[in-house]
Amino acid sequence: MTRTALIESSLPGIPVRRGKVRDVYDFGDRLLIVATDRISAFDWVLPTGIPDKGRILTQMSQVWFEMIDFPHHLLSMNPDDLPLPAGTDRESLEGRSMVVRKTKVFPVECVVRGYLSGSGWKEYQKTGAVCGIRLTADMVESDKLPGPIFTPATKEESGHDINISFEQMCEIIGAEAADQLRRRSLTIYLHASAAAREKGILIADTKFEFGECAGEILLIDEVLTPDSSRFWPADEYEPGGPQPSFDKQFVRDWLETTGWDKNSPPPELPAEVVAKTREKYIEAYEQLSGKPFAWR
Repeated sequence: MTRTALIESSLPGIPVRRGKVRDVYDFGDRLLIVATDRISAFDWVLPTGIPDKGRILTQMSQVWFEMIDFPHHLLSMNPDDLPLPAGTDRESLEGRSMVVRKTKVFPVECVVRGYLSGSGWKEYQKTGAVCGIRLTADMVESDKLPGPIFTPATKEESGHDINISFEQMCEIIGAEAADQLRRRSLTIYLHASAAAREKGILIADTKFEFGECAGEILLIDEVLTPDSSRFWPADEYEPGGPQPSFDKQFVRDWLETTGWDKNSPPPELPAEVVAKTREKYIEAYEQLSGKPFAWR
């Protein structure tokens, strides 16, 4: 099993929140977010990791945080900027850590879609709409939308996030905050999708998270990575079905061939699936950043 950055024993007494990929450690007004090499599919964390995945995601987030002209929570990529306890395995943190401002997190996922795919396509087939937004009746899978749409979702601790309407989002966080997050999400998506298109990548959809600190709304968590976004190679784009992608689709496709019931622990990934998935993550990073992937 691939080694991941699991450092609970090195940080005694610090509350930890473990997501499917990221571990979060509390240092008062700052947090340490560590992206591990874990990979999830169909709501399960798989028993096999993808080498360097956490470093690739972290460095890609850094590229976007530096590129996007919007207040964000990132303070440093150096975990030594925090008072780490004696005995901390610093090597395991290198290249995969973000020191960030602590915020009060808005309890919604801010999803922006530029193309009709994934859960949006499934919902459209049933209702002709996505999160209450009515679309024309002649659209096909992976079609480019007339303009990007904002389709929020709940933040679920386990299982899939649930698509909700903008009106439901207003009920959860208030109309003023919901309007601000919608406008900002669409603005960031438009900027990022234009930049990615110049690099030969289509951002079909993505999700943002926001938090509030000292009265300021900040972009938080990871941003515009293959884990939070659907990246398609622009030169292979052809609407009418699924698209090749720069994410963990290889993993999903292989799992679908195994007979796994998705209700019991998933199988180990074979070496070739691990290698190909790592290759796709690196390809996305290098194409978007224009730099070779390296963490030392």
